Amino acid sequence: MKVTVSRKAHFNAAHRLHNPSWDDATNKAVFGKCNNANYHGHNYVMIVHVTGEIDPQTGYVMDMKVLADLIDAEVCERFDHMNLNIDTTEFKELIPSAENICVVIWQLLRAKIATQYELKVTLYETERNYVEYAGQ
Repeated sequence: MKVTVSRKAHFNAAHRLHNPSWDDATNKAVFGKCNNANYHGHNYVMIVHVTGEIDPQTGYVMDMKVLADLIDAEVCERFDHMNLNIDTTEFKELIPSAENICVVIWQLLRAKIATQYELKVTLYETERNYVEYAGQ
C-alpha cells in the first residue's frame, strides 16, 4: 500500500529567459516580456510529493519535519531572493524556465531522499501556470 505525502513551500526569485546563442530579436520574439534585460520575478510555490510505503513503526511515509527541513536547506535557502541567472550555479548555463527550475529542484531533492520513495515536484510560477516533474 503506497501513500503520497506532500509539502508546500515557496521562494521568491528573479530570472530572465534568454538564450545566449540567439540574437536579441529572436530572444524577444520567443520569450517576450520574460526576456527583459533587467529581469523579472515570481513568487514560486512548490509542492513536493513523496510516495512510499507506510512505516508500521511510525505510521509515516516520511517524517514531514524532515521533508520540510530538506526543502528549506536544498531549495529555499539556495534560491529565495536570488537572481537565478546571476546568483546560482545551477542556472549559469541553463535557461531558468519553470520547466528547468522544476527539474533542478527534483534533482536536488532526489539526491537527498532515499530511492525507496517516488518523488514528484510541482512548481507554480503563477497561480495559473505550473509544471510537474517526476523524473521520467
